[in-house]
Amino acid sequence: MKVGFTTTIPVEVLFAAGVVPVDLNNVFITSPEAGALVEAAERAGYPRNVCAWIKGIYGAVLKDPELRTVVAVTQGDCSNTHALMETLELEKIRIVPFAYPYDRDRALLRAQVERLMEHFGVQWPAVNAMKAELDGVREKVREIDLLTYAEDRVTGEENHYYHVNCSDFQGDVAAYAGKVATFLKEAKNRRPRLARVRLGYIGVPPIFTDLYSYLEENGARVVYNETQRQFAMPYATQDLIEQYLLYTYPYGIFYRLEDIKREIARREIAGVIHYAQSFCFRQIEDLIIRRVLKVPVLTIEGDRPGPVDARTRIRVDAFLEMIG
Repeated sequence: MKVGFTTTIPVEVLFAAGVVPVDLNNVFITSPEAGALVEAAERAGYPRNVCAWIKGIYGAVLKDPELRTVVAVTQGDCSNTHALMETLELEKIRIVPFAYPYDRDRALLRAQVERLMEHFGVQWPAVNAMKAELDGVREKVREIDLLTYAEDRVTGEENHYYHVNCSDFQGDVAAYAGKVATFLKEAKNRRPRLARVRLGYIGVPPIFTDLYSYLEENGARVVYNETQRQFAMPYATQDLIEQYLLYTYPYGIFYRLEDIKREIARREIAGVIHYAQSFCFRQIEDLIIRRVLKVPVLTIEGDRPGPVDARTRIRVDAFLEMIG
């Protein structure tokens, strides 16, 4: 049975339950018909001025007849998820709510995880055993990250790909582990390729399909993918609850900024691209980011899936020229 989810959750629970986890964001953005999934939601009645990710998730769920259950993150992600849940329920999709506590309260998070475990009928021994297996893959993905920023052997797009897929391990842990191992072996044998400008990328993964390749073509490389790196749970711990307390994405911007500032220094980043999705409440956080970070910040905005538009390319060019 497939079980979709709207953003990263304790996926160990789903694997332990013997179901196939499906990150609906990845299904949407990697679909060759991503634009059509957004249009399907708009035909159903979704407004034009609603985030395309929400509409794409809606379209992706309805397109797959095997997706009849969705874990919806009601706190710690998009505020539009509540309405998404209701419109999916209207289509007879079973909704399982999950919430990250805003203040990172350990007891509240444990209660949410155990509620999820109860729903899927699994106990802590099975969940912890699954965590140990997933951590083995995550450790290899951390090696990919090291090859990105310390050895210049991995591109920003490759780094993005292997991190972002740690949200659901493409539904098959063993197969994904093999894919990671094969890539690592090949990447370690590459010659280093230095970039003229070392960049950080913060914010949700881009809806643009060619942002990373465009940056590489212009002598820049993303050596830090903030949110994608978090999907791979970069802080090694044997405690599952602690793991999801250390995970920065669902909590406040100031907690995220602690990680961002630390990685900017460690990776010797010259400038940061802050991606903000159109019609997203996280756009407001940009004013905090600009006041706190001590490196140049370029804020870009995307709406629908597709290549980087001409206006954004001009702004990126000017930004790279300024810091390069």
